Amino acid sequence: MIRPMPFARALKANSQGATILEFAFVAPVLFTILLGLTDFGYRCYAGAIVEGTLQQAARMATIGTKTSSQIDSFIRTKLTKFNTGATVTITKTNYYQFSNINKSELLTKDLNGNGKWDSGDCYQDVANFGTWDPVAGQDGLGGSDDIVWYKVDFTFNRLVPLAGFLGWSNVETISANTVMRNQPYATQPTPSIRGGTTQDGTCP
Repeated sequence: MIRPMPFARALKANSQGATILEFAFVAPVLFTILLGLTDFGYRCYAGAIVEGTLQQAARMATIGTKTSSQIDSFIRTKLTKFNTGATVTITKTNYYQFSNINKSELLTKDLNGNGKWDSGDCYQDVANFGTWDPVAGQDGLGGSDDIVWYKVDFTFNRLVPLAGFLGWSNVETISANTVMRNQPYATQPTPSIRGGTTQDGTCP
């Protein structure tokens, strides 16, 4: 007479349902990887869209036939069509020459030689504000032959609900910038030299 196997030995010998159990262990890791790749792929695609749009806008801006608001509208329209819930921030700064980008206005006469502007020093008033400025540029597209620094910030909600699970922010921002020179469609105005110690306040 064959005696029945104890329940524990019978359960150990039975392999039915093992695949489901194994998949339960693997699935969370698999789905996390797939969602991460989807999120990364979307970000790369969005970055390419932002870069392409910015390059188109910069080329339109340099020929001098479009206003600043028209360029902004072109960028916003194209990017919000790609993602209707996104926020687009545009920064445009124009400079007299490439060497002025992200630098202060040039001192043409530094009386005490400290490398900083002090009352009485002469400087190149590129921003045309009548005072020395730590940024040698103006907002907007500028004029003929000016250097235009364009920056676009594209802020959007992540495509997949993975950020909270991994401790990331649910909002992502893609930034792109480019520098181009306007076409010489007119005469570029020369910055004024201001400051000085003469009686009339002009630089000698």
